[in-house]
Amino acid sequence: MGNFKKIDTSIEGVCIIEPQVFGDDRGYFVETYSKKEFEEIGLHYNFVQDNQSKSSKGVLRGLHFQKENTQAKLVRVIKGEVFDVAVDLRPKSKTYGKWEGVILSEENKKMFMIPKGFAHGFLVLSTQAEFTYKCDDFYNPKAEGGLAWNDPEVGIDWPLEDMKVSDLLTSEKDKKWPNLKELKQTNLFNNL
Repeated sequence: MGNFKKIDTSIEGVCIIEPQVFGDDRGYFVETYSKKEFEEIGLHYNFVQDNQSKSSKGVLRGLHFQKENTQAKLVRVIKGEVFDVAVDLRPKSKTYGKWEGVILSEENKKMFMIPKGFAHGFLVLSTQAEFTYKCDDFYNPKAEGGLAWNDPEVGIDWPLEDMKVSDLLTSEKDKKWPNLKELKQTNLFNNL
């Protein structure tokens, strides 16, 4: 058995990765990525960029994608807890417009694998969270795109718990993304 367990989701290509954690009374050790072992479980990616962000409770980032230089992402949380979401924007996909979400935390150490052709975002559930992710293409600010996080057609069930929608902290840019119906008219990701 390898150091990574792959859990498929309801959307083809999107999966949860559970790493093997070695712990004792001194702490723990966990391998967070191995190209060889990822390939053994069917994940063939060539990651070229790592990113990290820190956010406070109630921050909602996304839903983001790149129109060119599309990126697959391997995401995880190293401090705190977030609800992480991927929305399928691949026009030929049988799950187009569907979403998959998972709680990522420093405790559960789960990772979320999001292929190219998806919008991605997350909501911070803990007081603070540090979020890190690997990308298989470089960020291109000119190719930035997004999907409205609260689009009723997509219907993401954000776990607001003790928060109200009015309490959520989003960027001005994230408040202005189009909905799925508007995106359908742009022929986005027709090559995927």
